[in-house]
Amino acid sequence: MYKNLDPLLHAPLRLAIVSYLMTHSKVSFKVLKEITEASSGNLSVQLKKLEEANYLRMEKSFFENYPLTQVTLTQKGIAAFENYVQNLKKYL
Repeated sequence: MYKNLDPLLHAPLRLAIVSYLMTHSKVSFKVLKEITEASSGNLSVQLKKLEEANYLRMEKSFFENYPLTQVTLTQKGIAAFENYVQNLKKYL
């Protein structure tokens, strides 16, 4: 009856990142840091885990001589989040 929840998305910070990205197509690292109130190091580690699972894509560039990292969800990430929400509803 109950499905296992995706452990990658079940971590609070990773869930917050993916949840925010579901309603914002492209978000900068700076905005994610402000929204989640996470440290730069912790946010970087969690983004890397999501990127390694192909749940999101990070694009690194420069804007006015400053590094700019922008994050977008992949189709796999969107599907994983939707599946996570459906499975979570079964627990409620």
